Amino acid sequence: MIRNTVLLTVILCAFVGTTSAQNYYPTDIGNTWVLESTDGAERITYTLETADAALNGETFRTLKIITEVLGTSSANMNTFLVEVSEEGMKLHSLVAELGDVFGISNMEFSPPAVFFPATLQVGEVWETLGETEVSLVGTVTVSSTNEVIAMEDVVTPAGTFEDCLKIRILTKTTAAFGSSRSTSYQWLAPDIGPVKFETGQDIVFELVSYTLVTPEKPYDINEDGVVSILDLTFVASRLGQDDPKADVNSDGIVNILDLVLVAQHLGN
Repeated sequence: MIRNTVLLTVILCAFVGTTSAQNYYPTDIGNTWVLESTDGAERITYTLETADAALNGETFRTLKIITEVLGTSSANMNTFLVEVSEEGMKLHSLVAELGDVFGISNMEFSPPAVFFPATLQVGEVWETLGETEVSLVGTVTVSSTNEVIAMEDVVTPAGTFEDCLKIRILTKTTAAFGSSRSTSYQWLAPDIGPVKFETGQDIVFELVSYTLVTPEKPYDINEDGVVSILDLTFVASRLGQDDPKADVNSDGIVNILDLVLVAQHLGN
């Protein structure tokens, strides 16, 4: 068993070293990102919270995205129930506030849709499809095709972020009265998350502040001051268990995600 664990850690180190994987959407509970439109009229706040309930015994995260018109009481919130797994971030449901006229829309995804794949790189493509009922409209189908189209440096009021992935989102909305299409863009910075967003109406939002809730050295399992092969071996030896010390991403189980995170921070 020890021999297998050591072999696994060696293979993982080699894999991470050759792919230079990055975490483009940190999923710690309490993470918050605030973006404002370049004209100063609107604000978008992203917040990761603990879900109100668990599904199949697992703890999920709630991503709340609140859009406000500054200087007014106008605001709406979209609430995403997401699961963090070895396959990336999976979307189980979406509750969207559509305003006084259309009310609240509830969209369930079964099987869960891919919110973000585990590995993001230029050329990566994934699709999302959902259906919901909207007041005064009836059944509405929403499909989106997401593609990572470039790696760019992004300058925002919160700072300059290098090697950001630019994601193009092609959305099609279909209802009884017809269909519409829109194209939006999102930029994700490595180890930071969302730093820029451009809507289908060409409104550009840029990061103005953010809070990432992580310990100073969350991957230094044995607390010897450096992330090393010893920390990786400790996590590998507890795969499939619910050991909080080895579960560095706090998703309720020790799995390959924890191994990858520790491996990415070797030497820190």
